Amino acid sequence: MLDAAIPGPPGHWLIGNLRDIDVDNTMESMCRLTRIHGPIWKFYLGAEERIVVGSQVLMDEVCDESRFTKVIAAVLKQARNGVHDGLGTAHGLEETNWGIAHRILAPHFASIAVENTFDDMHDIATQLMLKWTRYGPTHDIHVTDDFTRLTLDAIALSTMGYRFNSFYQESMHPFINALATFLNTNAERAKRSSVLQPICMLENYRYWGSIEELRKISYAIISERKLQPSDRKDMLNTMLHGIDPETRDQMTEESVVNNMITFLFAGHETTSGLLSFTFYYILSNPAAYTRARQEVDDVVGDAVITAVHLARLPYLSAVLRESLRLSPTVPAIVLAAKEDTTLGGKYRVKAKAPIVALLAAVHRDRRVYGSDADAFRPERMLDEEFNQRNQEFPNCWKPFGNGMRGCIGRFFAQQQALLVAAMILQSFDLSLSDPSYRLRTKQMLTVKPDGFRMRARPRHYVSLAKLPCSAVTNCTESAPGIGRDESPKPAIDIYYGSNAGTCKLLANQLAEHTADYGYAVGTVNTLDGATEVLSTRNPIVLITASYNGQPASNAADNELSGVTFAVFGCGHRDWAKTFFKVPTYLNEALEKRGGTRLAILGTSDIAAGKVQSDFSAWETRIFWPAMRTRYGVGASALQVEVCAPGTSTLRRGFRQARVFANTTLAGPELSVRKHLEVTLPPALSYRTGDCLKILPQNSTSAVQRALNKFGLSQDSVLTITSNTTTTLPVNTPMRAAEVLRAYVELGQPASECDIRTLLDAAHDENSRSQLSRLANDAREDGTIVRRPSVLDLLELFPTIRISSSAFLAMQQPMRVRHYCISSSPLWNPTHVTVTYSVVGRPPAQGSEITGTASAYLTSLAATDEIFVSIEEGAQGFRLPEAVDDVPLIMIAAGIGLAPFRGFVQERAAQIAAGRVLATALLFYGCRSPDDDLYSESFERWEQLGALSVRRAYSHASEQSQGCRHVQDRVYHDRADFMKLFAAGARVSVCVPKCAVADVRRALVGIIEEGFRCLSLQLTSSQ
Repeated sequence: MLDAAIPGPPGHWLIGNLRDIDVDNTMESMCRLTRIHGPIWKFYLGAEERIVVGSQVLMDEVCDESRFTKVIAAVLKQARNGVHDGLGTAHGLEETNWGIAHRILAPHFASIAVENTFDDMHDIATQLMLKWTRYGPTHDIHVTDDFTRLTLDAIALSTMGYRFNSFYQESMHPFINALATFLNTNAERAKRSSVLQPICMLENYRYWGSIEELRKISYAIISERKLQPSDRKDMLNTMLHGIDPETRDQMTEESVVNNMITFLFAGHETTSGLLSFTFYYILSNPAAYTRARQEVDDVVGDAVITAVHLARLPYLSAVLRESLRLSPTVPAIVLAAKEDTTLGGKYRVKAKAPIVALLAAVHRDRRVYGSDADAFRPERMLDEEFNQRNQEFPNCWKPFGNGMRGCIGRFFAQQQALLVAAMILQSFDLSLSDPSYRLRTKQMLTVKPDGFRMRARPRHYVSLAKLPCSAVTNCTESAPGIGRDESPKPAIDIYYGSNAGTCKLLANQLAEHTADYGYAVGTVNTLDGATEVLSTRNPIVLITASYNGQPASNAADNELSGVTFAVFGCGHRDWAKTFFKVPTYLNEALEKRGGTRLAILGTSDIAAGKVQSDFSAWETRIFWPAMRTRYGVGASALQVEVCAPGTSTLRRGFRQARVFANTTLAGPELSVRKHLEVTLPPALSYRTGDCLKILPQNSTSAVQRALNKFGLSQDSVLTITSNTTTTLPVNTPMRAAEVLRAYVELGQPASECDIRTLLDAAHDENSRSQLSRLANDAREDGTIVRRPSVLDLLELFPTIRISSSAFLAMQQPMRVRHYCISSSPLWNPTHVTVTYSVVGRPPAQGSEITGTASAYLTSLAATDEIFVSIEEGAQGFRLPEAVDDVPLIMIAAGIGLAPFRGFVQERAAQIAAGRVLATALLFYGCRSPDDDLYSESFERWEQLGALSVRRAYSHASEQSQGCRHVQDRVYHDRADFMKLFAAGARVSVCVPKCAVADVRRALVGIIEEGFRCLSLQLTSSQ
């Protein structure tokens, strides 16, 4: 193909296209020109040609680090006057200080290390909450200013242990004033020719004075740290004492200063911009605002937010991603080809010619994001869709830059933004100061909203002064100590491949834990250090990554074979082409070359922010049990007495378990079905056909309503006394919120006796009249209908006054719920699943009544604690012992399919192991194919030969042989039913109560007809 000319606006003599570019808002004008000229175009600044790319296809091409490299843009060139070869302004590997600083600092900004900064971030964020609370709900918040103070203070405290105290003084700290002058002047200097710089004398005086002030204060901070050493694991100590693993050099003091200033100006600008754009977008989109706040309420409630909560805020994380998509705070990446090349298969590009990758255009590529690419729709950024899109369209979302020169502080920024956004949504009701405001932007080093103001009204239940209170705990038992096994154990050799330092941290963590399990550490080294020296005596653990699009730099050229090994891999979904590529390759190649796999491959997506918990889970659940199986039990150096929270004593026999997953299966209008997977504690085991007992809790909103009604706070403590038997905790001080959450059912419909009690306490005629009518009309054919709870009634009739004692006396004790287990221990002996419906009933006098247990289960997320026990299933409701000889007939409707999923899962595991089983037949009734639970699993098992499924769709009978109900399908296929029944099949039925009589009638009829036919055949044959 012939080379094509790159389009672009015509230039002018001397000035090039300066008239076409708005120097005050370069990105907006460049986006406009991209819409005019297409995804690739060029322009001139003076005589220098620059190329702009604005599509995902071209972005993916220029992100190839083997062909293209980062170029320092005009503003950053000016910033070099103050920070020289800092990480953000260095030209790259050709500058020695950049390489040393990058290798020393990358591990510090790995996702695990960033978790250590959470408390400092929370400290500064709390100061912002206090400021907004004290200014009141009518104060117009200058959003970008306050977020600038917040991010500067948080970075200074988290990375240097230094407080600017921006929220405690009207005037800014001298460092911040100097930084503002430095940044603003860099932007102005970048707009003009270097020939004109000397004549701007006043500006130059202030500019160089600001640089002197920045560096003077930075050196003072270093001196103070040296005079008063600290054991803080912060960036400053890392820079002062860290050693480059490649050159063995330390950072010079000048390099430390350069990077201190770099992190302060680069980090605060981007994160403050992200937060500002985020709150503009959600306040302009009420549905997104409501959903984000509800997620925070559901996950955090009124508790003090912790790092654990952040991993359970997927929608809010999606909001931040979508904000960065529409308004990337760094709106472009400037790159250059390493040598002459071709772009898009036809556009010639010269080496070193600047290429502006315009993120503001790439992120709105309609081929990638659809016709609504310009709309704010966070749902598109939820994990599943986000991951799938990044795999299908690599490099379509690049707000943190690319590859080795990407933002080293991305995890720091993401954690800070998510924490602050969650705390604000938890604490305030927000609104635009000017409802007619439409987004305007201003651009300096980064892009931010211009003129954006909002108001914050404290939410009534928030107490900013509240600290986590220590809960009363009851010691239930001591964790059994692991007996010391004195037999010799192998040492464990640990090798890691890591650029950013995450895998190195994980390797060190594993090494620290070996003694706890009775083993020794052989070596901890890079994968390069493993070449030709691997022990065939010691187990080998390989921890490596490939999330910058390439194998880790110290893991590229290994040849490993003939060892006992385990592999854990880190990856990042943004680099979809190489996601887990290296760890997967090692895991497979080692086994092919004669190695023995000790444990299954463990993985963690860095982008999810859960690498620490993922690795810990792999350690405790997979790696150490595998070590114990192969090498014997080690000795624990640590003895722990475990105390469970007070809630665990509510029902004896319950154990604390952890939620592994909670997903939606089907969602018809009247009933949503969900699948809950729970990791059992070691003390619990189950059999197929057993039941899982769950101790539910009332929702946070219901508890808060009850507290508000009786003027109680979350921290109010009750001491209950009673002369009669009660399930409430008596003679024991306990928080009111805990009593209301776990001991009584707040959603239980009021009994007729309860209504009479309220009637006696009502004094106004209107309340008495309505309560009398409710009591008299409460029964219809002997059935209680449309009856609100006592709490509902107290809110409906606010003039009624009863004591908290009377209210608690009227409440039913919290009931244990029983659920049929829908899994088999042959699938996973430590995990159990149940299937449940979300119960919702018609509104009663304006209040929607929802099932307590299903509301509780729906609120659960991965890693949440849940109290459970196992109850043995009915003796007849089991798989036949002689599964090879006894056929099985299963009849289910709706959610009654749950136990049979466990039955068939067990049969599938047995068949996969080579067993030949007797025939199994499943009759299943539901509304439609869309309501067909676990259809993919049953289809797979049917292909395996584990069963044959016969369905009945009540709303789509044309797709089920004309059968609307399960009994109709049994009758339709009665010949197959009788064939198995006559062969001694076990028949198990699980249908709703309303269908029992119809199913029984159908079965009796089929069996009688079948034996009558059999009798006639026998008679005729004689």
